[in-house]
Amino acid sequence: MDPTCLNYILTDQERRQFEEDGYFVVKEALPRDMIPDLTTTIDRIDDEMRPQLGNGPHDSCNHFDFIGKSDIFLDLLDWPKTFPKVWDILGARIQLYHSHVIVTPPRPQDLEPQSARLGWHQDSGRLNIELEGDPRPRVSLKVGFFLTSTLEPDRGNFHVIPGSHLHNDPGFPEDETLEHPDAIPVLADAGDAVFFDRRLWHAAGRNYSDVTRKVMFYGYSYRWLKPRDNMTVAHYMQRSDPVRRQLLGASPNGGFGFTSPSDEDVPLKTWLERHSV
Repeated sequence: MDPTCLNYILTDQERRQFEEDGYFVVKEALPRDMIPDLTTTIDRIDDEMRPQLGNGPHDSCNHFDFIGKSDIFLDLLDWPKTFPKVWDILGARIQLYHSHVIVTPPRPQDLEPQSARLGWHQDSGRLNIELEGDPRPRVSLKVGFFLTSTLEPDRGNFHVIPGSHLHNDPGFPEDETLEHPDAIPVLADAGDAVFFDRRLWHAAGRNYSDVTRKVMFYGYSYRWLKPRDNMTVAHYMQRSDPVRRQLLGASPNGGFGFTSPSDEDVPLKTWLERHSV
């Protein structure tokens, strides 16, 4: 990795907001001239996968394991403006365990929503059922790279309940026609990146604009968590550097390299030590 990435480690304000609110926004994480090529590639994936999923032109589509579908996505795995903040939160013994892109077309104005309330949830499925404690452990986080502007509401904005990662039950109103009183839309521009704790209660908003919202999510976790995707990334391994191979799931020492990793299994740890981090 280029040592200049150390200029982008977590700021005190970002750390405080992540701990207290469960999320923060990195403005202009991606250069503007990178967005058209990423968008074109996402459009190709959506055109290919949408009919296979049985989704129509106005349906939101969630395409998993996109990381292996094009080299253009690989550099964002350890992107200098975002990746240092990931290991500054989770530490060095980490991996990519999940990648998905959500494409949210505009909704017809006369289409009634299936429910009055948005689809609020925490990430990681059965972790939220089978792990004890309140709050449950963090375990993972996501970085969402926005390819379309959501600086205005009703553009399919990412919605959050700030601070809800600190409570298993955020306290929704009994009246299911009402939203949580603390829920807010996140106003992120094209090129911005949104970091959030997997425990944060969040939801996708409805898109009543004339622009299709596109967001790529990179999920990072500790190495002992089984990947949520198929992780079809074997074709990247031979041409990746050691840190990138770690993130893609390489483990020279097999299973122990995930549960009890040595330095050989987690070259990111030795890289950070070498640079006095």
